[in-house]
Amino acid sequence: MRTHAHPVSTAWLVVAGLLAFMLLLAGCGSSDNNTTGKELTKVGKGEGALSLISWAGYVEAEWTKPFEQKTGCKVSDKIAGTSDEMVQLMRTGQYDGVSASGNASARLVDGGDVDPVNVSLVPNYKTIFSELKDQPYNTFDGVHYGIPHGRGANLLMWNTDDVKPAPTSWDVILDPKKAAKYKGKISAYDDPIYIADAAVYLKAHQPDLGIENPYELNEEQFNAAVELLKEQRANVGEYWSEAAKQIAAFANGDVQVGTTWQYQYFELTGAGEPVAASPASQGFLPSEGATGWSDTWMISSQAKHPNCMYMWMDWIVSPKVNAEVAQFFGEAPAQSLACEQTEEKSFCAKYHAENPAFWKRVYFWETPVSECGNGSSDCMNYNDWLNAWTAIKG
Repeated sequence: MRTHAHPVSTAWLVVAGLLAFMLLLAGCGSSDNNTTGKELTKVGKGEGALSLISWAGYVEAEWTKPFEQKTGCKVSDKIAGTSDEMVQLMRTGQYDGVSASGNASARLVDGGDVDPVNVSLVPNYKTIFSELKDQPYNTFDGVHYGIPHGRGANLLMWNTDDVKPAPTSWDVILDPKKAAKYKGKISAYDDPIYIADAAVYLKAHQPDLGIENPYELNEEQFNAAVELLKEQRANVGEYWSEAAKQIAAFANGDVQVGTTWQYQYFELTGAGEPVAASPASQGFLPSEGATGWSDTWMISSQAKHPNCMYMWMDWIVSPKVNAEVAQFFGEAPAQSLACEQTEEKSFCAKYHAENPAFWKRVYFWETPVSECGNGSSDCMNYNDWLNAWTAIKG
C-alpha cells in the first residue's frame, strides 16, 4: 500500500513461487470470523517493549520518544510496503500489533492472527469520529478488532502541462478511448484491490451491472471490472506501490496521469512540479467517487507485550499525537479532537476530516469475501482477486 518517508523494497512481491504462498495466506475468503479470541480485561504494567508493523510515517520518533518516556515501552517498528506483506509478517507471530488497512483486516481476523480489542480500555476511543466505528473493516460479527487510526481517499493526479482539459472523472485512465491519448503514460496502483477502482467506475457508467459495493462483486460484475483493467493494461506505463518511485516517474515525465495519494501530490507540488489532484487541490472527488483507506491498529493474538500495545493504541489516537501523525502522513485524523491540535489551521478542512458527506463518496478498502452483503454467497473472494490481478498484469 503506502510507502512514504522511508521507501522499502517490495521485491518480495515478485519472487518465484509467491503466488502460491499468498494464496495459502489469503485463506478461502470466508466471513466465519474468529470472534472467540481472548480480549484483555485490564491494562497492567507495561512489559518494557513493543514491536509494531506499520505503514511508513505512522511510527515516528516525534511521537514514539514521548510514548517511551511515559510508558517505558521501547518501540521497534517494521515498515511494510503492502497489505499482503503485513498479513505475511503478522503470521510470523513476532509482532504485537499492526496498522492494518481494510484489505488486510478481515484476513487477519479470519486467520486468528489478531485478538478482539476491548475498546473500554482505550479511553481516547470515545472521541473517535463516530462514522469510523463499527465498520466492516474493523468490527466483525459485532466484535471490535481494532482502533481507527486515520483515513484518506485515493486521488486522481495529472501533469497540468500534458493533461488538458483538467479531468473530473476516472474516465481519463479507464475509458479505453480516452486513456489511449495517454498510452504508456498512465500510472496505476499495483495491488489486487485496484480491481475495486474499476468497479467504482463501472457502478457509475454501467448501472445495469447492479454494482453496489465495489468489494462485493458477483462473477458477472467481477469479470466486467477485470476486463476493463485488462483493456487499460495496454495504456499503463507503470504499476506502482512505492510512493518514491511514482514521485520520480511524474517528475521525470515518465507518467502523466494516474492514481495516487496525498503524500505524492504534496511532495511534487512542494518541489514545484506542475501537477494537480483531486480532492487535495480542488476540494472534490472524481464524479464517480473513489476508493480509499481507513487504517486500524490491531493487536496480535500472539502479542508478547499486550499491555504496551493497549497503551500504544490509546496514545496514537490521543488528540495531539493523532494530529501529528495525520499532518506528517497526509490523511484525515480519526480522532475528532485532533483538529483542535493541528499546526495548520486549515488542515482538517483540506482533508475533509469533519465532512461526513465527503466520506460517503469514498469506498474504504475491505477484504473481498464470498459472502455478499445481500445475504448470498456468490461473491468473488480474495483468492479470485489475486488470481485476476496476476492475469491483468500478465
